[in-house]
Amino acid sequence: MDKYAIGFWGCYFGSASLMVAGSAFAYIRSLRRIAVNAAVSAIASTFFVVAFLGGLPIENADVLDRFLAHVAGVVAAVLSYLLFSILGILRNPASARRALVLLAGLALLVMAGGWALSPHHALALSLGLACLLALVAMGLSLRSAVRGDRLAWVAVSGVSFMLVAIAGLSWIALDRHEVPWQVHAVSAVAGTCYLATMAAVLWTRYSYLIELNRAMAHGPSYDPVTRMRSHSETGSMVEAAFRRYRDDPVPLGVIVVSVANLYVLEKLYGHAAVNHALFVCAGRLKRTVPAHVEMGRLADDGFLLLMRSCYESGQLIQLARRVQAALARSVVLNTTLGMGEAEQQQTRWVAEVGLGVLRVSKTDARASSAVMIGRRMSRTALSYPSRIAWFDETSGETVDLPVLAAA
Repeated sequence: MDKYAIGFWGCYFGSASLMVAGSAFAYIRSLRRIAVNAAVSAIASTFFVVAFLGGLPIENADVLDRFLAHVAGVVAAVLSYLLFSILGILRNPASARRALVLLAGLALLVMAGGWALSPHHALALSLGLACLLALVAMGLSLRSAVRGDRLAWVAVSGVSFMLVAIAGLSWIALDRHEVPWQVHAVSAVAGTCYLATMAAVLWTRYSYLIELNRAMAHGPSYDPVTRMRSHSETGSMVEAAFRRYRDDPVPLGVIVVSVANLYVLEKLYGHAAVNHALFVCAGRLKRTVPAHVEMGRLADDGFLLLMRSCYESGQLIQLARRVQAALARSVVLNTTLGMGEAEQQQTRWVAEVGLGVLRVSKTDARASSAVMIGRRMSRTALSYPSRIAWFDETSGETVDLPVLAAA
């Protein structure tokens, strides 16, 4: 294989590896439906590519053609089923069963019929099935797009890339001797774009499950602006953590975040701007804070972060620094609810953030005291250069953390 072809296919396999790694991360975060669909899509597509590039240890050309015919039939059926599921066609269990039986029967029929043909012709027949199913998926995607599903247009582009990749890999498999490297390049780029579009469709289509799970967990105490626990639910979270702490005194890390200039923002630009600011701050928190750290709103202008098993104060301080840096970045806020006027009614805003950080390790510690101390410290931290106040349990004093020099 030409060195340019190797480079392009390397990009494809790198993208597939990232997709599988992302699937594993999603599975850990309990997003099993997203994880399984994305992983199956990436693994099936990659196995198809490896087989058609001649990466299997099969020397006999006829045996290889027979095997590739089976691979093409099975992978085409699997990817078609996944795409139909993404488009929402298989929401009804009965429809899902019918589609599964139909696709499996069609694949088995084509593979069985291929045994009446020469190996080369059997491979061509299976590739024809793959193209036919891709065209059916294209038609269903277009139908959904015309009916108003904007995400279906992404699926249309993904299926288009799939057709290009299938055509290129078919050429490579049917004519193994003199295939220009440009065919490899186009096929690899098309395959990479297919994976990217399918990953985007999967994530967008099922991302509502994340919000649904949070809403179900928090119930009426779920805050619709920040997508976090409300103030009352945060209090319940802290009380539960301290009850477990009294039974098993493993140190807890507490970070209280106060945003000082929300009141001024509301007086200048109204409540809509405050909601936008809170939405942005919460989004930055969720992207910065590790998964094992619990968080929620605190009063109208703050957030609370709770780290369990906080054996080292260093990791708590590092997290506080990352949070302060993330929230201190400027943001352009919409100051009106009118969609048509959003671009004209904007202002750049920087959150004035103070953080109170403490590590709870005394056996007689109480939840209310810890939160109250953290709240006061976050207010005090607004006057510190670092904007982070650290509570030293040994001396009982609040100190300013040193400002780290810019790298």
